[in-house]
This record gives sequence, C-alpha cells and structure tokens, in this order.
Amino acid sequence: MPQKPTACLALADGTVFHGQGFGAVGEVVAELVFNTAMTGYQEIMTDPSYASQIVTFTFPHIGNTGVTEQDDEAPDPVAAGIVVKWDPTEPSNWRASADLVDWMARRGRIGIGGVDTRRLTRAIRQQGAPHVVLAHHPDGDFDIAAMVAKARDWQGIVGLDLAREVSCRQSYRWDEGLWSWPGSFSRPEEKRPFRVVAVDYGAKRNILRSLAQSGAEVTVLPATATAEEVLAHDPEGVFLSNGPGDPAATGAYAVPMIRELLNRDLPIFGICLGHQMLALALGANTVKMNHGHHGANHPVKDVETGKVEITSMNHGFAVDAQTLPQGVIETHVSLFDGSNCGLRVADKPVFSVQYHPEASPGPQDSAYLFERFAEAMRDRRG
Repeated sequence: MPQKPTACLALADGTVFHGQGFGAVGEVVAELVFNTAMTGYQEIMTDPSYASQIVTFTFPHIGNTGVTEQDDEAPDPVAAGIVVKWDPTEPSNWRASADLVDWMARRGRIGIGGVDTRRLTRAIRQQGAPHVVLAHHPDGDFDIAAMVAKARDWQGIVGLDLAREVSCRQSYRWDEGLWSWPGSFSRPEEKRPFRVVAVDYGAKRNILRSLAQSGAEVTVLPATATAEEVLAHDPEGVFLSNGPGDPAATGAYAVPMIRELLNRDLPIFGICLGHQMLALALGANTVKMNHGHHGANHPVKDVETGKVEITSMNHGFAVDAQTLPQGVIETHVSLFDGSNCGLRVADKPVFSVQYHPEASPGPQDSAYLFERFAEAMRDRRG
C-alpha cells in the first residue's frame, strides 16, 4: 500500500508536488533553484549564498556520504530546505559522523523526497526560479490553497539585502589552511604573511582557508564595514566574499566602501557576490538571471588565454558585461550562456570572478586565482 505523503512542495503557479518529508517539521517559503553537483550536498546546504533558497538536487543519491563537521561552510545550514528524487540513503563513508536526515532535523531544515526532480528542473529552466512553499507534516494534512497563496505573496529575493543577515557580527582572525591527509586542516607557516582583510558578505570557510593557504593573515570584517574600518587594519590586500541576495541592495552600503578602496594602491579580489559588488563599484550593472547557475560542472573560458576551466557556481544574479566601463576588462565568460564570469581593472591590481575557485572544481582548475592575489601583494611589497 502506498505511503501517505508527509511533505508537500507548492509553487506560486499552483503546481504541487507531494512526497515523503524528512528533517525538521514545519513550513518555509523561499525561492526554488536546482543544483547539478554530484557531490557536496553538505557544503551546498551550509553555503551562506543559498539564504532564502530551497535546493533541488538533480543527482539522485543524496545522503550516501553522511555529514561531518569538517565539511560545514558555515556554523549552520543556510539553505531553507532540499528537494530530492529518492529518500536520503544511510551514510557509507569513513568520514561520516552523522546521517543527513538527523543532521537536518537537529539544524531545523526541511527536506522532501520522492519528487520527480527531472520534471521540476525542467519547469525551473523554462519558467525561471519560482517562489515556493515547502511543508513537512507527519500527519500529511496540507492546506494547499494557503500554501500557494503564501508562495504568490512572498516578495522574493529581488531587492533583498541578505548579506547583512548571514555576515559575521564582529571581526575575527582566520589562520586555518586547507584540509590535508589524513584528516585535519593545516596551519600554513609564512614568515611574513600578507595582511588581508576579508569583507564577509556570507563567506564560505574554504575561501578563508584558501586565502590562509596562499600566505595570508586574514582578518574578517562584517559586510557593513566602512572603508575606514578596513584601512584601520593596514591591509596589503582586500578580499570581497561570496554571499546571498540582490547585489544592488547590498551595494547600497558596500559600493561606497569599495569605491574608496579603489582609490588606494591595494590589491582587491572578489568572488561571487564580491565580484558583483566590485562591478557595481566600478560603474557596471547587475541583472537577475532566469534560473541562475548552481553546480560544480560549469565550463568557463578565460578569454585572455583561451583556457577553459570547469568551475563551481552558485548565483542568481549576473554582471551585465555590456555595462562594464572603459578600463574594466571582461576576463571570463560562461560557455553555457555567455554571461560574465570575471573582470579586471586595466591599471590596478584589482580582479574578480563569478565562480568559486575554492570549491575544488576541476579539481584545481581555478586555484591559480588565490596565487594571483598573493602575487599582487608581493609586487606591492616590492
């Protein structure tokens, strides 16, 4: 006898998917996106860039590697929930310290399994990332009309400054390097480490590890940090982190700070939202994408060298390359849709990329970017 559905996903257009709930019990409204990565579901769930989003995984085997604290990109999950084809499996991995279902229940995140994720993904691609309500109730009783109405009434991510919500509240130091065998994070030694200020719009831990690994002594500041607060740490370089939400909304306070830093002889490196913040500060515009780029297998071309990198991406907004001002050079483009994926300033040690070089796509195709940032700081030292 078929199981009674215990979870429901209601889209704003009235489409409804039923399935089996897992993780936390309750209801959440968010934007629905899909991710094509075959691994890394824990890193995806804890990536602050997924704030106010529910993730549909196109890969069906979710849960088989369990979870481990070492793989968290933030202290707690940030994605509002997940949608999967099959119910999560039991972990089968020597690094696992818990299973995904229990981890989600403890962390207050909702999941739904047994969904036709191919159909759902096609709908997202064709119609754009929809507003949805995801509910998990063990009794299986759902007010579908109310859920659809709530999805329709939700304001969405456009215009939302979510970076402020996921950013740190006070500054802190970071000196942990990349993971190394047999299972610990390194502590890179550098006789004269570069002083780097990382502005936290929702920074992933592995970005901070990559900066430390390249020889940086990292001080992390909140998203709302002013130029005066950044410069008070006498940085040799400034990093602009990834993060969620509408870049134009975050730019209301971030752009004036970045513009002031651009007047200084400082190397600046941005990733994801940091890339978009830099573009806005330079005079370009950003646009909302139809369904965004979310996955670990996105080909990006370096237009200056011709090299193609396999990259990890997670963004729903993009820099409009047509608005880049004179002196700002487009360096990378997506081979999926031609959208902008990188820029540099012609006469300054300032550059950024839309994708995530720290996420081991390729797996090391994009690691050179952290060394490029370190080299810019070496040049500045003379």
